[in-house]
Amino acid sequence: MARIIVVTSGKGGVGKTTSSAAISTGLAQRGKKTVVIDFDIGLRNLDLIMGCERRVVYDFVNVINGEATLNQALIKDKRVENLFILPASQTRDKDALTKEGVEKIINKLQEMDFDYIICDSPAGIETGALMALYFADEAIVTTNPEVSSVRDSDRILGILASKSRRAEQSLEPVKEHLLLTRYAPGRVNRGDMLSVEDVQEILAIPLLGVIPESQAVLRASNSGEPVIFDQTSDAGQAYLDTVARLLGEKRDFRFLQEEKKGFFNRLFGG
Repeated sequence: MARIIVVTSGKGGVGKTTSSAAISTGLAQRGKKTVVIDFDIGLRNLDLIMGCERRVVYDFVNVINGEATLNQALIKDKRVENLFILPASQTRDKDALTKEGVEKIINKLQEMDFDYIICDSPAGIETGALMALYFADEAIVTTNPEVSSVRDSDRILGILASKSRRAEQSLEPVKEHLLLTRYAPGRVNRGDMLSVEDVQEILAIPLLGVIPESQAVLRASNSGEPVIFDQTSDAGQAYLDTVARLLGEKRDFRFLQEEKKGFFNRLFGG
């Protein structure tokens, strides 16, 4: 059975879609048959970050409504074997998603022998977000190290514990992971940002990854390349570590300390 993982947060702009793209790509690179689903009906972005926006013909809602088959809507990634994208609709209302419709798609994907189904959730707690987390076995709760973002993520943890299918059916709870994005050790040291320990203390869930603030993320998004491909960047390496931990491997947490600049860097302002 596929592991169904929702990438979620309470607040917008924390890097959920960037993380969904990077993690699903990383899993496929490791030989896992992976599909990533965009649940952000009306504001489709995953296809842009995955670099396949021109290949979208049918979408998630078309399949739910019986206007296309799942095979017609799934986009096979050209760079990585085993990676597929199911785009969202840009023209439908968010209420186009129903539990019955989403369950039908999830069940069909299970029959197609996927190892991982990654659900890229929109921000907040409206229909798309609730649908994305309802069927999850695991949740990657994505947050920036700032109070409002962490508080909103805490609310999402409450919803996972009460409104998911696992909660409704009194099954084992959704397995929760913390992904901390846009982390800047220098700002933490100046007291401008919460530390990893601060966030862990508030949310009290296991740490999966810490993604440093990096221009590479913006460059990758603009070029339609998941940042995990940029293995020279700190962010790309941090996502590789995150995927490894998701697969059960032990990896040290890097990029938690401010990089000390050498003499020539300081001298020439590098």
